[in-house]
Amino acid sequence: MKIAIVILNWNGQKLLEKFLPSVVNFSSQEADIYIADNASSDTSIEYVKEFYPSVKIIKNITNGGYAKGYNDALKSVDADIYCLLNSDVEVTENWLQPIIEVFKNDEKTAIIQPKLLDYKDKTKFEYAGAGGGFVDLYGYPYCRGRVFNHLETDSNQFNDSIEIFWASGACLFIRSDVYHKVGGLDEDYFAHQEEIDLCWRTHNIGYQTKYVGESKVYHVGGATLQETNPQKTFLNFRNSLLNIIKNVPKKWFLFLVFSRLLLDGIAGVKFILELRPIHTLAILKAHISFYKNFFKFLRKRKKLPKKENYNLHTSIVWQYFILGRKKFNQLK
Repeated sequence: MKIAIVILNWNGQKLLEKFLPSVVNFSSQEADIYIADNASSDTSIEYVKEFYPSVKIIKNITNGGYAKGYNDALKSVDADIYCLLNSDVEVTENWLQPIIEVFKNDEKTAIIQPKLLDYKDKTKFEYAGAGGGFVDLYGYPYCRGRVFNHLETDSNQFNDSIEIFWASGACLFIRSDVYHKVGGLDEDYFAHQEEIDLCWRTHNIGYQTKYVGESKVYHVGGATLQETNPQKTFLNFRNSLLNIIKNVPKKWFLFLVFSRLLLDGIAGVKFILELRPIHTLAILKAHISFYKNFFKFLRKRKKLPKKENYNLHTSIVWQYFILGRKKFNQLK
């Protein structure tokens, strides 16, 4: 089984200096390592060539964000399994073996995520994927170990291997044939939640996404866009709505669209009360972009298969903000 670890880079020399050594030290025996560079203007590529000559370089012509960056780069990568790895991730010894075993033993598993812990506090789960992702009744993503902004302490409660709904783009393994079968990442997302769309489309053609807790990595998170950046708010709110248009089964479609627009409005009011009106403006811009893209995504929707049995079992908004349930195991 041929593995390719592909790290997307954009002016990230400092991150490569800090985190590439762990990838080379703990992965080079089992995998080929690539840097996919999104038209950087710093000296990061020269740095890699000088200090890590075994690492292969793919130069993208433009900075098309996460989605286009990987789509362009993976056209020239020959492997059975792609690992899409953020440049701000520290991997650990033997992190690849448990994941390779699952791929070898389960043909229906197309996507895998390891345990994602916080590099800044290694006792905590990390926001971007924690112990594996799910989607609630209204299309809001959440994770085992992370509901909204509440991060749980890792006490080995998620050391298992289970089927999940989505895997974090911070460290996402996918069979190469499935990646290309579903058309790769949707470049209209640019960044944020495009991995949820990818997992959703993969699920809809009959494959599984799994979390493998025996493998763990540490993620800085927010190295490209900080949580306080309104652009991150814009992308998360808009792309979550685009996921609904594109992937939700017909019987839930109108209910979810109108419910989410209402709940997003409430979130905008909350930001104003918190004296963060710039994020309210970001939500308004997200909705304007959503309306502009509505019919384009309806056309995409018509070309995709749908499945009725995805995870619509709870509202994390209700449970988190009204009932005060902060931990995954408290959710009903």
